[in-house]
Amino acid sequence: MSDVVVVESPAKAKTINKYLGSGYTVLASFGHVRDLPPKDGSVRPEQEFAMDWAADERGSRQVAAIAKALKGAKTLYLATDPDREGEAISWHVQAMLAERHALKGVNVERIAFNEITRTAIRHAIAHPRPLDMPLIEAYMARRALDYLVGFTLSPVLWRKLPGSRSAGRVQSVALRLICEREAEIEAFRAREYWTVEAGFTTPAGAPFTARLTHLDGKRLDQFDLNTEALARRAKTQVEAGNFSVAAVERKRVRRNPPAPFTTSTLQQEASRKLGFGAQQTMRLAQQLYEGVEIGGDTVGLITYMRTDGVQMAREAIAAIRDHVKAEYGAPYLPGAAREYTSRAKNAQEAHEAIRPTDVTLTPEQAARHLNPDQRRLYDLVWKRAVASQMQSAELDQVSVELADPALPRGPRLRATGSILAFDGFLKLYHEDLDDPADEPESRMLPPMAERDPLRRGEVVAEQHFTQPPPRYSEASLVKKMEELGIGRPSTYASILTVLQDRNYVKLDKKRFVPEDRGRLVTAFLTSFFERYVDPGFTAGLEEQLDDISGGRAEWRGVMRAFWEEFSRAVDQTKDLKISDVINALDQDLGPHFFPPREDGSDPRVCAACGNGRLGLKLGRHGAFIGCSNYPACQYTRRLVVDGGEEEGSTLKEGMRVLGEHPETGEAITVRRGPYGVYAQQGEQEAGSKIKPRRTSLPRGMDGDSITLEQALGLLSLPRIVGIHPELQEPIEAGIGRFGPFVKMGGVFASLDRDDDVLAVGLNRAVDVLARKLASVRTLGAHPADREPVLVRKGRFGPYAQHGNKVANLPRDVTMDDLTLEQAVALLAEKGKPLKPKGARGKAAAAKKPAAAAKAAPKADAKKAGVKKAGVKKVAATKAGAAKVGVKKSAAKKPAARKPAARKAAG
Repeated sequence: MSDVVVVESPAKAKTINKYLGSGYTVLASFGHVRDLPPKDGSVRPEQEFAMDWAADERGSRQVAAIAKALKGAKTLYLATDPDREGEAISWHVQAMLAERHALKGVNVERIAFNEITRTAIRHAIAHPRPLDMPLIEAYMARRALDYLVGFTLSPVLWRKLPGSRSAGRVQSVALRLICEREAEIEAFRAREYWTVEAGFTTPAGAPFTARLTHLDGKRLDQFDLNTEALARRAKTQVEAGNFSVAAVERKRVRRNPPAPFTTSTLQQEASRKLGFGAQQTMRLAQQLYEGVEIGGDTVGLITYMRTDGVQMAREAIAAIRDHVKAEYGAPYLPGAAREYTSRAKNAQEAHEAIRPTDVTLTPEQAARHLNPDQRRLYDLVWKRAVASQMQSAELDQVSVELADPALPRGPRLRATGSILAFDGFLKLYHEDLDDPADEPESRMLPPMAERDPLRRGEVVAEQHFTQPPPRYSEASLVKKMEELGIGRPSTYASILTVLQDRNYVKLDKKRFVPEDRGRLVTAFLTSFFERYVDPGFTAGLEEQLDDISGGRAEWRGVMRAFWEEFSRAVDQTKDLKISDVINALDQDLGPHFFPPREDGSDPRVCAACGNGRLGLKLGRHGAFIGCSNYPACQYTRRLVVDGGEEEGSTLKEGMRVLGEHPETGEAITVRRGPYGVYAQQGEQEAGSKIKPRRTSLPRGMDGDSITLEQALGLLSLPRIVGIHPELQEPIEAGIGRFGPFVKMGGVFASLDRDDDVLAVGLNRAVDVLARKLASVRTLGAHPADREPVLVRKGRFGPYAQHGNKVANLPRDVTMDDLTLEQAVALLAEKGKPLKPKGARGKAAAAKKPAAAAKAAPKADAKKAGVKKAGVKKVAATKAGAAKVGVKKSAAKKPAARKPAARKAAG
């Protein structure tokens, strides 16, 4: 029988299988095989931080396949990724196999490799090692910390700040950075300053420009010329001068190449140069690492992409130096190999930098084997690694001072320029910067010598204003987090994604803008949990985790120290009143939601009643702005900045009467609620449960200016737009939960912000639906209830849908070939209820076998609690994290999981 090798991804398994041959069976774990269940009690501080680990259906299936392959095998090679997460996956796989008694007589070895090449794989097989327990303990500590913060802090948020999603140990600190930068921008006040420049011509007739630097014998600072009058006075003095060259200074400077990529610098540069997001960059890098088909063989093109190290293997450096000398010549090769060390805080440098596995495979040669995005990223990695071993660039910098010899205290000007004397590494690679203003100026000056007379041209005084600090881009936020020591290479991309998924921030022109919900959460956490969203504290905790992975600290000791203070801080909020929360948020965010007005009037005065004070209020579904005179004044507005694009109307006493419905005579009003302005037809009768017809006003329609005709049009939605010219089905337009839409059968498509739902025509509706119809097709009406039957393109292949029932299509049937009759038959035979979001993955683990439920006595069921059937429990005991135990399936039927449980896992 063959030995078994376990890797993380099927793509990697396929490649390594080719390298090792028939003597080995290579299987994939598909990432983590188990995790902490998203429920209370998965980590128990009172039991020395014992943890429950639960495998989902996929994880159990993969481990079962590995156990089956191990029958008769002599050795199991755990070959997951060479980082903390990879070590943890190997540990979990070994523990689950031990629970299945699948390791009897099997030698278990851990192997690691930094690149997927034939040589690297065979070297790893020949040099196995045991599991790195300090690294696994660091993983357990990190996982326990994230769990305890999420499941302890998030419920506090939900109770004290309705409408919040969740809090996370690192994500909350990243959110704070974004919110604080926005507060800096809002508090910024531009300052005026002026510069004076003059054009000159040398004796040879060559033109150049110089800037005023000295006036009245004094060097000018940035704000010395801060009015137009001062600038004009300076301009007049320059115009009166007779200038010549007072001094010429020349010096040669060297620019060294940047280090090869780490995870964070790759994400930053891919964002700046290629416009890739962090997630996209890591996905493409994973593909290049796992390999592509070249010449009939699968070849890994780059080394492991989750690293904070900048060093490279000596063999790789030697190969790159040989390539540089052969391709560019001896002048481009430095005398000795360049050695790099990381400047990032808390950098472990446990792995090599990201580099090509074979420098002789140039981007041009690899291009035909890659898709466009893969090619661009490989080109970036290859050039950066090669440039890191090239000679420095050399620039000749020239500075020329201009003065009037007859006026010792007169105006002086300076012209600067630089010439690239030797391009060095710049021949191959140029690093971009987040702020183009930081880029050194490169312009040539004509030849000049001291005392050369100059002919003056036009003198220009130009007005400027200081600029606020820029918002964070993905690149600059990752850079800031790395500088502060927050997070780790494997977490940057997921942190940015979580913040956007929870609607705490949005990307606008590739810059992070905090949503009001995110600012509320940050204000709450900084007011009541300041220590735990402090970058310094979070970075210090990262250092302790690094000490655990290096064997310098005991993980339970670190956990105890953290939990004692953290749980005490949470306990102090139990008696916190909502009024205390409102006051703290109002004080913190008041300047944001009520910025000063140009006319000096109080932005807090209620525009509806005229004497109430506007402030933050908390309702069942979140925060909003309301009047202090409530309920006498019912003015409210959504949580947006005063005067912003979603600014509410005054709507005296909470509503405005537009007129009567022409058919029913009912009053048509426009009203303001906590979630915005809406139109309403009639009133709810006393004692009746039937609510009057209502519809939200679409974006761009103002409550103070909406007409009766517009309101009637909105209340009459949905409306028929027309008949689809090809499919001959009616198209409707309406307003739903997520805004205006068009609909044909069961296919919905959102309208853009610029579309008027009352006026959108057939051509526009067909165009909007065309994008949706590419992935959805209506087959017709179901004979049983006349509801539409659809065929959709899903994540795991096409499927038919009728209402809440779905059925996957057979492999030999395509979306285009499926007929209504086939779909109806398929749904009747194999249809399953459509699972709501969040219910997948662990649904199977929640099911209890009926026989077990009947057989167990009630007393045992009560004692067993709510443990899920088939869930394995691993207690991290004092003797060591590797001890594995199994808990029997509980007889009691598991309690229904709270919807909030999954949300807390951030």
